[in-house]
Amino acid sequence: MKSFSRHFSLALLLGTVALAASAQAQEFKAGFVNTDRIFREASTAKAAQAKLEQEFSRREKELLDMGNTLKTASEKFEREAPTMAESQRTTRQRQLVDQDRDFQRKRREFQEDLSARKNEELSAVLERANKVVKQVAEAEKYDVILQEAVYINPKHDITDKVIKALNAAGSK
Repeated sequence: MKSFSRHFSLALLLGTVALAASAQAQEFKAGFVNTDRIFREASTAKAAQAKLEQEFSRREKELLDMGNTLKTASEKFEREAPTMAESQRTTRQRQLVDQDRDFQRKRREFQEDLSARKNEELSAVLERANKVVKQVAEAEKYDVILQEAVYINPKHDITDKVIKALNAAGSK
């Protein structure tokens, strides 16, 4: 009888713990935010992209023009090379190599500058987005908000709420 009482008490305790754990699991609220969508769809991200395009469009056009000029000069050299004197051919070839080196250097600098500025702008957007995510999480009593996952049930995706709140905050 004593053994039965202990087992019964233990079973009752385990049942109570399982029931409490089940109740706790039902109260746990998780959400998911797709940062790629925020970078594509939020007005602050679009404004940052437009700012970058405006800031770098002149340099990009200069690079395109420089590349086209170099291509034209190379094609002209290829056509005229057979009829040129050796010294003239060597001089023009050296000039083309120097122009190409200058073009490659400017293109590399452009890419580095663009990349650095893009990272600055995206980190500012992400910082604002994280503040909005925190506000949404606190307002709707989420326990956890994930930004990366292998699979998320769409009912847990709060990206639309975050984008709307971010757009509303950005328009103020």
